[in-house]
Amino acid sequence: MEAERTLVILKPSAVQRGIMGEIITRFERKGLTISAMKMAYLSDEVLAQHYSHLVAKPFYPHIKASMQAAPVVLMCVEGVDAVRVVHDMAGSTNGRNAAFGTIRGDYSMSNQENVVHTSDSVENAKVELGRFFTEQEYCSYKPALRPFTYAPDELQ
Repeated sequence: MEAERTLVILKPSAVQRGIMGEIITRFERKGLTISAMKMAYLSDEVLAQHYSHLVAKPFYPHIKASMQAAPVVLMCVEGVDAVRVVHDMAGSTNGRNAAFGTIRGDYSMSNQENVVHTSDSVENAKVELGRFFTEQEYCSYKPALRPFTYAPDELQ
């Protein structure tokens, strides 16, 4: 199996509430690797691209205002089946419906202020990562504890 890359955005609600470290720790404890990370303010143009499927919806101005209320933390998370694993770790979009133990289930009471965005498919992960990172910004590495995270036949 080959490791995948996926996008995680810690939204302004996570930044403002001071729970960035707790969320990052969950990914690391799971055995995933963070290979790129930066903090940024998202422009109107970037948000329109990222939420292109929602721009025409009446609630888009609320999403835009929420995503521009503070900086975000952008991360590339790597691992075997990382897209699915990270998306499952996030939980249902609406924090009130998200299962306990998921990031949204533990840290969110809102559909919009749901603390994290994760890519929902391998294809979207590639597009989304390309929107926020250049190839030069990745710092891929093999963690020393990798043999205790994966069996030998799970890695290529």
